[in-house]
Formats: sequence, structure tokens, C-alpha cells
Amino acid sequence: MNTPQSGARASGDGFLRCSDGHIRWGLYGAAGVVFMHRSPDGGLRVMLQKRSAFSHEGGTWSCAGGALDLGETPLEGALREASEEVGEIPTDHVLRGAWVFEPCPEWHYTTVVVEVSETFGDSINFETDAVGWFTTDEVDALAVHAGFAAAWPHLREILAGTA
Repeated sequence: MNTPQSGARASGDGFLRCSDGHIRWGLYGAAGVVFMHRSPDGGLRVMLQKRSAFSHEGGTWSCAGGALDLGETPLEGALREASEEVGEIPTDHVLRGAWVFEPCPEWHYTTVVVEVSETFGDSINFETDAVGWFTTDEVDALAVHAGFAAAWPHLREILAGTA
């Protein structure tokens, strides 16, 4: 493996054949972020993006995310990917929890839950058709990406623990 020069970013974009036989996106793993916002009346909403036809399982809802770059933490990578896909993230965000899917030793997908003080987001690149803020019950009724569907029960527990 080539080592990047000091200060150079080593992209993790690419497919990796894993020891369990699956091919997964992210040479160094991947991460996504579920943003949560509490309204003044205490109502909780989460941000999801509708994946474009150019993305895996296009037309489904999921969290913003993607491949980790070399040396990035899951939080750093998830926030970088989200800013590329749905726009500038409020600076006063707070990490509330994380769930890790690790199907094999050499690859993992971490979904972080981050609280923000205001809703934000828009479709700003080809990967995202729409952005929405939903209650947890509304998320249950959406057509979601298979990976997100598997993570959702764990993410709901994190969200419930922030009440």
C-alpha cells in the first residue's frame, strides 16, 4: 500500500473484498451519521437523505455517509461525508452515540448519532435526491436502505436514551 505524503489525504474510496466473501465500499471502512434535532416542545426528528438512482439501493432513505479516509475516525468521516452530501453542518453539534456493524475483522460501518440545534440540509450532489426530517415513527414507515434497516433498531435505542 502506498503511504500518503505528510498532510495528503488518502481516499478510502474503493471496493474491498472481505474475508466473509462480500465486496464492500470503503477501503478503510465506512461511516454514516443520523442527525437528530429536538424542537422547543421536546419533539424529536432525525434527518435522512433519499438516495439517488446513482447510489446503491437508489430511491431508498438512509443516513448520509460513505467511505472513511485513511486515519479518519468514524465521526470525522461521517461528518465529512454528510457535509459533501447534504450541506454545512451546524457547528454546535454533539455526539450522542454510535453503533458499529462489523461483519468481518477488516471492515466495519459505524453509524453515529449527532444532535444539532437546528434543522438543515439539502440535496447538494448527485448522491442525494432529497433530505427530510422525520419522527422515529415516520422512519418506520419509509422505504429504507437495507443496511440502514438493520441498524435502525440500535439507532432508535440510542435516540431513546437521549430523551
